[in-house]
Amino acid sequence: MVIINAAKMCVGYLIQPFPVTPWELGAGESLYSKEECRNNRITAELGIFQSLIGSKVTFCTAITFEQFIKQTHPKSLPKSDRMNWRTILYAVLLVSLTVAKALPRTSRDVEGKTSIGQRFSQLHENNFKAIALIMFAQYVPGGTFGRAAGMAERVTDLARSCAAAARDSPDCLKPLDRIFFDTICQEKWQIPRIADCCAEEDSERNDCFLSLKNLSQGFIPPLQRPDAEAACRNYSQHQQPLTAHFTYEVSRKHPFLPAPTILSVALRYEEMMKRCCGGAEGPSQHLEQCFQTQTPKVVKPVREDALRQEHTCGILKKFGERTLKALKLTQISQKFPKADFVTVHKLVMDVADMHKDCCRGDMLDCMQDREDILQYVCSNQHILSSKIQQCCEQPLLQRSECIVHVENDDKPADLSPHVREFIEDKGICERFAQEKDTHLARFLYEYSRRHPEFSAQMLLRIGKGYEDLLQECCMPGAPSSCLSRGEEELRKHIYETESVMRTSCDIYNEKGDYYFQNELLMSFTKKMPQLTSAELIKFTKEMTTIGSKCCQVGQDKLLPCAEENLDLVLGEICRRHLADPINPGVCRCCSSSYAFRRPCIGKLEVDESYVPLALTPGLFAFHGDLCTTEEEKLQHRKQEMLITLLKYKPQISPEQLGSVTAAFSAMREQCCGEANPEACFLKEGPELIKRSEKMLSA
Repeated sequence: MVIINAAKMCVGYLIQPFPVTPWELGAGESLYSKEECRNNRITAELGIFQSLIGSKVTFCTAITFEQFIKQTHPKSLPKSDRMNWRTILYAVLLVSLTVAKALPRTSRDVEGKTSIGQRFSQLHENNFKAIALIMFAQYVPGGTFGRAAGMAERVTDLARSCAAAARDSPDCLKPLDRIFFDTICQEKWQIPRIADCCAEEDSERNDCFLSLKNLSQGFIPPLQRPDAEAACRNYSQHQQPLTAHFTYEVSRKHPFLPAPTILSVALRYEEMMKRCCGGAEGPSQHLEQCFQTQTPKVVKPVREDALRQEHTCGILKKFGERTLKALKLTQISQKFPKADFVTVHKLVMDVADMHKDCCRGDMLDCMQDREDILQYVCSNQHILSSKIQQCCEQPLLQRSECIVHVENDDKPADLSPHVREFIEDKGICERFAQEKDTHLARFLYEYSRRHPEFSAQMLLRIGKGYEDLLQECCMPGAPSSCLSRGEEELRKHIYETESVMRTSCDIYNEKGDYYFQNELLMSFTKKMPQLTSAELIKFTKEMTTIGSKCCQVGQDKLLPCAEENLDLVLGEICRRHLADPINPGVCRCCSSSYAFRRPCIGKLEVDESYVPLALTPGLFAFHGDLCTTEEEKLQHRKQEMLITLLKYKPQISPEQLGSVTAAFSAMREQCCGEANPEACFLKEGPELIKRSEKMLSA
């Protein structure tokens, strides 16, 4: 959470720096040089920047929910639109994810093995057809619902015929992924990149289509309250294709989301429409209120899943497989503290492999990997955790989410509180030299399972500190007491971290959401003035929400709650930087070390490379909207003006800011009390700017 200096409150909050200790020395220079940061900026300015987490070029314009409702009211529906999509969606969700197990992983896995006809028989038609729709939507980002549904219909027709009689037909003997891509390439597309992919063969063609997913990554637009009557009219006339259209939209906007997640959100959408529009009984009363209440239940889970997946993929692609495995090692060790190292190591490797497939976009492999892991976990509950039985009794679709969110298992009763053997053992340097990664992994495993009250990121910093300590103390000529200081340094680091979190929550509880966010805005506008006002308000609002959530939990859950949620926000900022570079300081922090990303951003101060805004007549505009009685709108307007002021005077002191704020408040109170506030602001606004200029130049 918020970092507070021992002597005074830091304005950076949430990610202000820790005092530098030996655990942080040398942690920020390894992966990304200043020159590389500079080159990325130049490349981006040339318009050809491609980030390590994939370029984002959205082929489809983002639409509001209301626009979506209007678009999904077709004048004439093709045959594929008249399929019973509702039945298909329910059938898919009721069946086990043997769907994934029955589908082929890659062409090399199925040559001479199970045919598409046999797959069709295993899956049944509705399951096969629904997943086909999702795959075509994800692989053809510039397509349309009608074409995706038509291709799904044709593939299903082929599978049906192969299952019935034509088993020996050459088309029936092709691997399923080849059949999918052949079907795409038989269409006439106006999208050049699809033609390029179709010119490739086999694995090269698969890789090419996967690259299209990177280019098409988009987002679900906010589900704003639609015109309720129009929405329900559309639903009553086109129930089944409307839900299928929604499934298609989610799939193409989230090309890396696995099918189970997409199908579950489609069901929630169907339930919302049924609840609000009333089914056969007609629309429910208070339509607007119904949509306002139900819409977040539809969109929030898919947004959260998409954000977490994008975050994990960003870590993998930016910092590599070793960092991802270390992160998963800490998380799995905390969740399953009774499991032995070999079991945890197996799970870490399997989970990392799953993320590689999911992040690459191989939906079939991703689904298969996920099911294999869940089956292993639930088959080995006795050696893993006593807390997951309820999860393992749920349908497979809900099982994964349940296990992810289930509380950590209790630590073994005989687990010693310390891991001094990793410092005091005389053969420690020899083991470190012979099997460095395994030794470090064992340390991280042992330390993580003992400390569920620490965040995964803090545990990674501790692991990095231990590695640095061994590298220094195992050098020839190092004093014999070198290793012994490690425990004291570790204790100091932990105490400082826990202290700032406690103090930060005291400040949040004292200031409340609005003023707490304003402090964050002051810090981040100075660190990252290149961000727009909307971006700064969005990111700091998310950080404030973390405060409201995590400052209510017990001390044993504060660190994991605060830092792990904050890590998601910092991931968003860093992905924003990769898409459009912010400044060299952010470049360094987002690229050098995952574990130290928060402390690094916390240490950023005013961006000296930023050229402040010039004082133009329209820079500060005061209008009657400042007299609104809607507190949320007024606060938003004030925050926009605060950001503009900071971009104009990044070096403004707290005293100067207080004086300008007081003068503004006096002007607002005066003008909003007059009969014509607009005329008052027109007169008093320029005078306020003149007085403020004198205050700022003093």
